[in-house]
Amino acid sequence: MVKAKKKLWLVAGIVFFLAYFFISARPIPLETVLVPRWLLSLETEIPVYFGDSPSQRSENRESSSLIPFELSGRFGFFDREGRFSVNQQRWGNVSLSAHHWAEYDAEPASIAINSSSGETLSIIEDPRGYPFFLDGRTFLINSEQNAISEIDAGGTVRWTYEFSSLLTCVDAAAGLLLAGTLDGYTGVLDNTGRLVFSFEPGGSRYPIIVGCAISRDGSNLAIISGINPQRFLALERYGTGEYRVVYHEFLDSDFRRPVYISFIEHDRWVIFERKGGLGVYEIGSRQSGKVALTGELRTIDHSGGQGLVFVIISQAENTQKLVGIRLPGRVFMKAPFKSDDMFLGRSDSQLFVGGRQSIISFDLERR
Repeated sequence: MVKAKKKLWLVAGIVFFLAYFFISARPIPLETVLVPRWLLSLETEIPVYFGDSPSQRSENRESSSLIPFELSGRFGFFDREGRFSVNQQRWGNVSLSAHHWAEYDAEPASIAINSSSGETLSIIEDPRGYPFFLDGRTFLINSEQNAISEIDAGGTVRWTYEFSSLLTCVDAAAGLLLAGTLDGYTGVLDNTGRLVFSFEPGGSRYPIIVGCAISRDGSNLAIISGINPQRFLALERYGTGEYRVVYHEFLDSDFRRPVYISFIEHDRWVIFERKGGLGVYEIGSRQSGKVALTGELRTIDHSGGQGLVFVIISQAENTQKLVGIRLPGRVFMKAPFKSDDMFLGRSDSQLFVGGRQSIISFDLERR
């Protein structure tokens, strides 16, 4: 009887989530639309397909990529047809990337590094820090949060670099690592842990670096720097590894927390969080723009390319809104839905949106 009631409530919740999402969706204009593909329950792990089942789809064999997720106290990976490779309850801190994951407590004696299929790849003994994954590499930030180590495939420390202050942001690409600190310092390390470039933007009452990103080829840096005032800076590489500022802009924001910033679309643009919306900087033209958004920015996904960025914003308690943006800055769809938490992911022309205990997949179609 209890199981039957639980199942009934689960089905009702899924139906409510789906109905609310579609009834509220308003594409503007109808050039890219969301076509439902499947709905997946985190509890039952059984996908409900809209149309053909995976075995009937010719494109089913074209992609074996797995999508990492965190939602409603669970985390793991699923494929494009709604099948889990990992789906487990979260009991501690979790680090996730497209290919690796690790779960650990506040003072771990050891940390297991696992693959997206659930296989344990290595064990880091006595880590004295916490793992994170960038650019296909594994790093540790120490418990004092002022030093970074790179970990090799066997779980051994390759190198360690200690900074003079607390780390506030980190990014990695092209064998390089970019870090920013509480005292306004940015440093670029090569793949041996050697400092190859440093920069202090300054010009603010509080010089903290709140966001930093490095391009896929390592030739460009982007930084959100300072409080009162706060600035966006773009740097380009010249000579033998030096970088110089080619653009800066005073922002009307005053964030006192880490700020989202990333290079996207094969390093064509930088997108970053700014007050009242999303900032968009074009590398080629060195021009900056803004996409106005009302509400708190909760999550961003740009992984599927095609000049599309999707964001979820919160406008009221338990009310989220999925927004689609066509670069450089036109909002083409809005879809509110009800949920306390949310997940957003993408793989090519598939979009994945999570709320409550369900993940729904959409095909992005031009009509």
